[in-house]
Amino acid sequence: MVKIFFISAFLLFRFSFAGEVSPLESKIQSFLDEKSYENNKDFIHVIFEPQSAYYYKGRVDALKVVQTLKENGLLNLFFKKPKNFSLHFKTNGSPLFFVKIMGDTLRNIGYYRYVTIASQLDNATFTWSVAMRSEYATDPLILEKELEKSGCKIIDIQRDNAYEWSYVVDMHNAHLTLPVLHHKKRVNLKRSLYAHWLDVSRIKSLYIRSTSGNSWYPYIAYYDSSLHLLKLTKKNKVYSSIMLQIPKGTKYIKIADLYTMKNIKGKLKLTPQGAR
Repeated sequence: MVKIFFISAFLLFRFSFAGEVSPLESKIQSFLDEKSYENNKDFIHVIFEPQSAYYYKGRVDALKVVQTLKENGLLNLFFKKPKNFSLHFKTNGSPLFFVKIMGDTLRNIGYYRYVTIASQLDNATFTWSVAMRSEYATDPLILEKELEKSGCKIIDIQRDNAYEWSYVVDMHNAHLTLPVLHHKKRVNLKRSLYAHWLDVSRIKSLYIRSTSGNSWYPYIAYYDSSLHLLKLTKKNKVYSSIMLQIPKGTKYIKIADLYTMKNIKGKLKLTPQGAR
């Protein structure tokens, strides 16, 4: 019994020397409410030993902290009833590119209804905030796993309060995870409420045929690898087919309808041509 007391006292001393709160302890506290932290303080000091394992390149590894809290049943992401909550994202990448990646990521993990509440570009830093309603807060580990598919990495997380979380995301190796078109390999695009995004970096031209039942007003946007708009093709009359020449430097294209995707009731049949 005496031994356990001294171990707890020693760990408490290490965590908060001379009354100072370490960066690690501060991060842990940010993920928990005050009551939960106080009730589990001794246990927390034990599971976060050695402390050095929770630092990476001089900063606290927030994802590892979240993982440890979750594995030990200390991280509560559920609300008693559906609540409005906000997510704030900060990155150093292209705003349009980032919003596209994050929008796809949020939909892939089940968030289809969210609204942008703020966006700001300050020098090279872009901040994007969204709000949504749910019975639970976003799981940082699930979000990170989905972002990894697009080459992004979460480098910091902050729980501002129970209904507001902030993320810093590294986009250095970011890319869109899209179907890649290849020479003479035909593709059918089925009816969708969303625009079709494709990787056209390996072809020179693209023939698109609109099937019967469609009233397609072509709207095609061409982007480079950072999602900078290179060219825009839009037609204000119905087309049954169209041949597209892919501009040099194009990585992605967005195929949509000038007015509404509801005009495309059938398929769009794609025939890629010319390898590069």
